[in-house]
Amino acid sequence: MEKIIENFIGCDCGFEDSDIVLFGAPFDSTTSFRPGTRFASKDIRSNSYGLETYSPYQNADLSEISVFDGGDLELCIGDQHKALKTIEEYTDEIVENGKIPFMIGGEHLVTLAPVKSVLKKYPDLHIIHFDAHTDLREEYLDEPYSHATVLRRIWDITGDGRIHQFGIRSGDKPEFEWAKSHTDIHLFNFDGLESAIESIGEKPVYFTIDLDVLDPSVFPGTGTPEAGGVTFTQLLSAIFKAAKLNIVGCDTV
Repeated sequence: MEKIIENFIGCDCGFEDSDIVLFGAPFDSTTSFRPGTRFASKDIRSNSYGLETYSPYQNADLSEISVFDGGDLELCIGDQHKALKTIEEYTDEIVENGKIPFMIGGEHLVTLAPVKSVLKKYPDLHIIHFDAHTDLREEYLDEPYSHATVLRRIWDITGDGRIHQFGIRSGDKPEFEWAKSHTDIHLFNFDGLESAIESIGEKPVYFTIDLDVLDPSVFPGTGTPEAGGVTFTQLLSAIFKAAKLNIVGCDTV
């Protein structure tokens, strides 16, 4: 008999033989509206058994790709700095072994940790960011490390011209004004994505998708729903375009 381990469907390759390492980051301690994203990775894994491994959209089968599912990390629920340290150290091991980390959150703050890890190996890293929100505040409720500040903290370590934002339709006015000088921001949809892809070229890319980029009529179960989002097929099309880049790390939150 063999031990039964629940993994994302089709992602049952061993770590040593894998090209991609999938893992969950169940953390939502700075969530400001509807909590619960800490349960997302577990639920996504469980509900994946309602899917087929074959994608007619891509004519590709997940079972033919070498993906190891490392399960969910054990994170300190009340301390974002300890949680981020745990995620970063786990991602370090993935990157050091020449594999691509694919994280499932969790609130968006968790993205900071794998970006810091990947940046150690790829100092010219660019960020592709799909989201409803700018996430560019210097602080939120007097806290500099929050789901509302994560892209600002990423900017702290990458600098100007490296963050490309799409689907953005929510944030305070200073965020939008600041973005004009510091990030490549595109409002409401994915217009400008092909130009960004061309400008990035072969440079390494971390790809982060906050699923609230989708319209709430499509995806209501998010912590901070914002009307006016994209459709599922629009998101899928944009992902396929971005996936042609040199992706060295990614997440969905």
